[in-house]
This record gives sequence, C-alpha cells and structure tokens, in this order.
Amino acid sequence: MIHRVRKLSLSLALLAGTLAFGNLSAYTLEEFKFEQPGQHEAFRDLIAKLRCLVCQNESLAGSQAGVAQDLREEVYRMMLEGQSDEEIVTFLVDRYGDFVLYEPPIKPSTYILWFGPFIFLGVGGYLLFRTLGRKKDEPEEDLTEAERARLQRLLAAGGDKQEHIK
Repeated sequence: MIHRVRKLSLSLALLAGTLAFGNLSAYTLEEFKFEQPGQHEAFRDLIAKLRCLVCQNESLAGSQAGVAQDLREEVYRMMLEGQSDEEIVTFLVDRYGDFVLYEPPIKPSTYILWFGPFIFLGVGGYLLFRTLGRKKDEPEEDLTEAERARLQRLLAAGGDKQEHIK
C-alpha cells in the first residue's frame, strides 16, 4: 500500500512539474519587434495564413514546434528586408510546396486536394444506392420444410440451450 502511495505521489509531482514548467520553452510573437506598428499586424496576418509543416493543422502563428519558430524567424527576417507578402509566400511555396498554404490555389497539382473529398463522397453514395437497390430487387427466399421443422422445434423448446444447432 505504501508503495502505491509513493508511486501516486511521484506521478502527481511529475504532472505538477510538467504543468508548471512545461511552457517555459513556449514561443511567443512578442519577441518579433518592428519599427512600424502596422508591420507587426501584417506579420501576424501573414503567419496566420501559413501552415506549420510539422503540426499540419496549425498555423505558424499558433504552433509551438521548433520548425514553426524557424519559419516565423525566416518570415520576420524577410519582412525586415522589405520583401512583400507575395514575395515571402512565393519563397515558402517554392521551398515547401503548396502544402505550406492553408488555402492552396486550385491548379492541376492540387485538384485531388480540392475535389478528392467530393469524388470519394460521390463514389461512396453511388455504391451505397447500388447496393441498397440490389437488396430491394432480390426477393427473400422462403424457408425449406427442414428449416421450418427445425424452427418449430426451437420455438417449442422455448429457447432451450440444450438443443444444439445443426
């Protein structure tokens, strides 16, 4: 019993330490300083439109991954150099592909991304209706005399588990 209490205490201490100190390495956008106030807002807007390459479902603005921090620093450096949003996005797309964008453009290389879900949904719906239509067209078969006799025995026995299904 004492062993369990010690284990539980150690687990709770580790959990508390993780919760208390886990965010010490968290990245914030406050570390990026700009001379003009509008630049900081433009920076936030731009990194919100870019996807974290590791997290895949988070923007660069919200991701805590190291790669996201590296990309934020790269975007920051490029903005300080005076590059436009379009130039920065073009650089990142050339380097990482359209995947870095939350809203990739519609072009032949992204057709499956844009239209794939609708195609799968359509094929699935077609197969479902085709299967259900076949079920409706097939008449149910009547029981044979042997099956009817066996059913009557089972019902008469009242579901007796002694009788084996043959």
